[in-house]
Amino acid sequence: MRISHEAIYQALYVQGRGALRSELTACLRTGRVLRMPRARARKGRSFIPSEIMISRRPAEAADRAVPGHWEGDLIMGLGSSAIGTLVERTTRFTILLHLPRVTSQEQEAGVKVSALAGHGAEAVRDAITRAIFTMPEQLRRSLTWDQGAELAQHARLRIDAGVQVYFCDPHSPWQRGTNENTNGLLRQYFPKGTDLSVHNAGDLEAVALALNTRPRKTLGWKTPAETLDQLLQASDTQAVATNG
Repeated sequence: MRISHEAIYQALYVQGRGALRSELTACLRTGRVLRMPRARARKGRSFIPSEIMISRRPAEAADRAVPGHWEGDLIMGLGSSAIGTLVERTTRFTILLHLPRVTSQEQEAGVKVSALAGHGAEAVRDAITRAIFTMPEQLRRSLTWDQGAELAQHARLRIDAGVQVYFCDPHSPWQRGTNENTNGLLRQYFPKGTDLSVHNAGDLEAVALALNTRPRKTLGWKTPAETLDQLLQASDTQAVATNG
């Protein structure tokens, strides 16, 4: 007999008459009291061709054998504020994207200024490109995102940042589970229902540093920063041996 994880979740919530008891809720990092089952898949976004769906992503990205494959998303806050998140699948190294909200003064200044603020497609593309270029070339292989309209400029992103972009199936956040788990950790610093625009670029760098220097069981209790550094050193050593 096999029982799915969804059946276990439903049994827990049924015992609480649709909601977890307060003592159980207090133990959850998300604090969520109601079960939100996975929605059925629906038709995908029209701007996403079938050849860049996650099913076409290289096997090396799926098994984490080769670093340089990223997952990304936005975490949303009050008043349409947002922070972009990028997580490298092999090392769990995290980069946070500063996406300042469009101000009334910027709106009056013209469309071009507004396009590069907030979390529209152009602003997100620009922020990802700048962030990816802070990483060595061997760590710029691919990026997996959900089907949000903020990545409508994926073709331009592929050219500008030099990474291949792939999209998850509709309503399938578990297909970028590394990023989802990281976003859960980030909610400890950026709670839901708060204005995320109050955090400047320096604040985001400090939070990313906290996550990247946090030991992880999945990494053998090494930190993402340590793991990334070791991989880069190994890559440099291999390159020297090959060329020498």
